[in-house]
Amino acid sequence: MDRSWMYNMKRSTLEFRNLVKEKFVRCAVENAVRKGETRILCPCLDCENLEKVLTPDVCVDHLVLRGFVKDYTRWIFHGEPIGISGIEIGRQETREDVNDDDIERDRIDSLIDDVQVNFEDEARVLERLLSDAEKPLYPNCDRFTRLSAVMNLMSLKVENRWSDKSFTALLELLDDILPVGHVLPKSTYEAKKVMCPIGCDYEKIHACPNDCILYRKKYKDLHKCPKCQTSRYRVKDKDGSCEKKKGSPAKVVWYLPIIPRFKRFFANVNEAKKLRWHSEMRKKDGKLRHPADAPQWRTIDRKFPEFGKDSRNLRLGLCTDGMNPFSTLSSQHSTWPVLLCIYNLPPYLCMKRKYLMLSLLIQGPKQPGNDIDVYLEPLIDDLRLLWDEGVMVYDSVAKENFKLHAMLLCTINDFPAYGNLSGYSVKGKKACPICDEGTVAPWLTYSGKNVYTNYRRFLRRNHPYRKMKKAFNGTVENKMAPIPLEADEVFQQVKDINVVYGKPNRFLKNAKYKKKSIFWDLPYWQHLPVRHCIDIMHVEKNVAESLIGTLLNIPGKTKDGYKARKDIEEMGIRKELAPQENGKRAYLPPACYTLSKKEKTTVCECIRGIKVPHGYSSNMKNLVSMKDLRLIGLVECALDFSILVFTCSIIISAI
Repeated sequence: MDRSWMYNMKRSTLEFRNLVKEKFVRCAVENAVRKGETRILCPCLDCENLEKVLTPDVCVDHLVLRGFVKDYTRWIFHGEPIGISGIEIGRQETREDVNDDDIERDRIDSLIDDVQVNFEDEARVLERLLSDAEKPLYPNCDRFTRLSAVMNLMSLKVENRWSDKSFTALLELLDDILPVGHVLPKSTYEAKKVMCPIGCDYEKIHACPNDCILYRKKYKDLHKCPKCQTSRYRVKDKDGSCEKKKGSPAKVVWYLPIIPRFKRFFANVNEAKKLRWHSEMRKKDGKLRHPADAPQWRTIDRKFPEFGKDSRNLRLGLCTDGMNPFSTLSSQHSTWPVLLCIYNLPPYLCMKRKYLMLSLLIQGPKQPGNDIDVYLEPLIDDLRLLWDEGVMVYDSVAKENFKLHAMLLCTINDFPAYGNLSGYSVKGKKACPICDEGTVAPWLTYSGKNVYTNYRRFLRRNHPYRKMKKAFNGTVENKMAPIPLEADEVFQQVKDINVVYGKPNRFLKNAKYKKKSIFWDLPYWQHLPVRHCIDIMHVEKNVAESLIGTLLNIPGKTKDGYKARKDIEEMGIRKELAPQENGKRAYLPPACYTLSKKEKTTVCECIRGIKVPHGYSSNMKNLVSMKDLRLIGLVECALDFSILVFTCSIIISAI
């Protein structure tokens, strides 16, 4: 079993040929027969185990003439387990404890079989990638390799938005400029083939344009939606049929599998260390510094001890919202990305772009709404696999393979998106998920909407605001804050709800829950105390925008108008603010928060002069219009919360 003969023995001797046949070819043929094949990969210096599959006799001739590829003492492309070379096997079998080694080798064999599906294909791709990383761009070139040159050129292509046609023209020009013998690709297609092993794959899944189904699993080969009978493809024939000739799909969802990306994180030593931060480097002083300090994290550890004992198991957060990818503010298009964040990381890295994983991209122009569950199916399938069975992953820190498990800790969205994900009705008389049946939501006749005036019940029992009638809705608040429903109680309310997804179908009317969310398919979902979180950024922006718009009386942004004053009059409170009508015109008496023109000028000048560190917030100078005495662009800009609080405090102090 000593394989030093592969490189030390003269290839012209009969003994070398016999060893190739008896040792190498026998091993390779036995593995090929198990797979139902008759040919084997050639490991000679020219073929390099890449793509040439030859008969055993031809392979022997190649090896005698050219010799083995460098350092191929582990026959991993020919059925030998990873991690044990032929020399090591020979040394092991000379020991007395052969039985223990056999057991260990069998354990490794079974482990590799579980981990490496089609490993030979993956290893072949990896070997090609490593070869490109070491191959000089041209003879005697010490600055660029084939891989680094292609990566730099592709980076320029993306940054400058070059078309494939222009990029191919550039490569053809470089082909004439570079010296003879260069290995730079000559077309965009060849360049992408070089880069393919680096990137992660994605799945392009066809969807029903009415959001009824995804064409996967049992619907994979259908041409029409079985629910609404809408064509899968854009109709090209006059009769509306696409059975004979397929066109482009009517709607597409892009799914980027999350499991390969998790494997990449653990394959990198630095990233693998960061994924243990919450357990090994987090400061544990009882203060809330990280999601690991929250009761929900401890609840999971207590209910699922097998999951909690391995700090490498991942806990994820899901975020989604509508966006317009075409750099316009038009509301005619809404594409929905679904992002995952990893809570094992330090808090200063959780929300960095590098660690935010785009898992789904739901095509517009119409938002999926409550039908978003249809598009979440591929992601939920992977999350269930990661929870139930786990995935074998190599840990570069511990130098071992382990079974990775992951769970979805919560979702983070604004309130409308929360309604789409959870199925809870976020409008109407029962829109508060905490108050539930006890929600107080009087209807405003003039404004035409429900308002929720029972917020004082969440204050402490002896809070002075509870007794202030005039300052609020004219009544004393004696009720206590309701106790939120437990997850099991919510599950009992939704478990029997069955809805048919798709735009032609209508969800339940006048019901608290419009559907049973797909997240309930996750086995652990009904054990989470908090399943959905409201993104504070949206709350900050909406509250600050309404407050500043009202105080500065910005048209379209103020909440104090004629309809609001009429509703106040109808409720019988703040009678001094009732509108004074004179024919067709109405006069609105100034309130205590109404600013004069001089006060508005002072406030706007103060806000305009605020200076903050670079990258801390938007440029405040560009957000103030001294001509109109108003703040502009609050919807588009991302003001920091402290800036908003400071701005509001300035205005209130000016009053």
